[in-house]
Amino acid sequence: MPRTVPDSVAFPSSAPHGFLIDMDGVIYRGSQLIPGADRFVRDLISLNLPFFFLTNNSQRTRRDVVTKLHRLGIDVDESHIFTCAMATARFLAAQKPKGTAYVIGEGGLLHALHQNGYSIVDHDPDYVVVGEGRTVTYEMVETAVRMVMGGAKLIATNLDPNCPTQAGMRPGCGAIVAMLETATGRRAFSVGKPSPVMMRAARKELGLDAAKTTMIGDTMETDILGGVQLGYRTILVLSGGTSREDLVSFAYRPDIVVDSIADLSASQLAGLDALFAG
Repeated sequence: MPRTVPDSVAFPSSAPHGFLIDMDGVIYRGSQLIPGADRFVRDLISLNLPFFFLTNNSQRTRRDVVTKLHRLGIDVDESHIFTCAMATARFLAAQKPKGTAYVIGEGGLLHALHQNGYSIVDHDPDYVVVGEGRTVTYEMVETAVRMVMGGAKLIATNLDPNCPTQAGMRPGCGAIVAMLETATGRRAFSVGKPSPVMMRAARKELGLDAAKTTMIGDTMETDILGGVQLGYRTILVLSGGTSREDLVSFAYRPDIVVDSIADLSASQLAGLDALFAG
C-alpha cells in the first residue's frame, strides 16, 4: 500500500537522484500556482538535483512553458522542460531522418518537428502527427484519414482524452486520435506519457539510472503508470486529477501519496533511499 506523508518529505543532496515532474495539477492549476511549488523547485535548484518538468501538452514550445513558469514565480530555463512534442519529434527523426509529416496541432509541435529536420506537408506525408489543437476542423480530420488510408503512419503525441482549461474540460489529443483510429481502422503509436519512449528519454537525458529517478504527478493513468512500468519511484500528489478514493480502482500503486507538492521538502535532507525503504 502507498504511504501518506503528512508533513514533509526530504531528498538528499549527495546521491545522484533526479526528478520528472508533471506540471498541471502539480505545479499549477490553470493560471494559479499551487502553494509551495515555487519553494520546492528552488530547493531542487539550490541542491543541484537534476529535474525535468514533463508535460503532455504539445501546444507550447519550451520557451512558452518557461515564460508561464516565470510569471508564476518559478525561475527555471528551457533546459528544465521536456515536452511530448520534443519526444515525438526526436522519435520520428530517429525512425526516419528528414521525413515529412502532416500535422494536426499547434506551434510547439510544429517547432519541435522543424528543429528535428522534419518538413510539414499537405500531401503524401510519411506520418500523420496529432497533438492538441484548438483549431481542428473536420476538413483537417478528413485529410488525415485519407493520408493514413493511403499509407501514412499515425502518430499521437499523447492519448490524453481531455485537457483541463479555465473554462472546463475540452477534448484532448486522445479524442482526436480516437476518431482517426475509428475511421481508418489503424492504431496510433503514442509517444507521450505514459509511453516509455518519452519517460525513458527524459531519464536518460538527465543522466539518471531508473532506480535514482522519481516521477511526481497527479494522474494515475499517465504519470504514475509510466513510472511504475519503468521501475521509477513514484509520488502521487492529490492536488490535481486524482483523489485518495480513486486509488482502489487501480491494480498498481504509487510509492508515496501526498496532498500536494508542498508536503515534499528538498531542504531537510532526510534521505530519499531511507524514505522509500522505510
